Amino acid sequence: MGIKLDMVGIVVKDMKAALDFYRTLGLDIPEQANGEAHVEVAQSGFRLAFDKQEMIKGVYGGWVEPVGHRIEIAFLCDSSDEVNKVYQTVIEAGYQGHNEPWDAFWGQRYAIVQDPDGNLISLFASLE
Repeated sequence: MGIKLDMVGIVVKDMKAALDFYRTLGLDIPEQANGEAHVEVAQSGFRLAFDKQEMIKGVYGGWVEPVGHRIEIAFLCDSSDEVNKVYQTVIEAGYQGHNEPWDAFWGQRYAIVQDPDGNLISLFASLE
């Protein structure tokens, strides 16, 4: 059996708020997508999808919002300086940081921010 990761989906309360956050990270998402119930963005060989809670309830026949950290989404940055820059851009845009950039023992510059739905989003690059 051959399988390939094709899409990661994020359930969102407010599509515009979620898409604005991911635009701040640098994803190219058209403004007209703000009013959609489902949005997909091509990202390095797979798709990142956003689905409104109401749509997911219909698809699954119900849905209860989970609590706590559920999944990690990590974005590779071009350099350690880029990790610092993206983190600062996100914070200056009014979003919440979770961990400021640091040099991790596993050899990466690492930072964690929080999206509007509470998902922890990692930013990383190899230490130069």
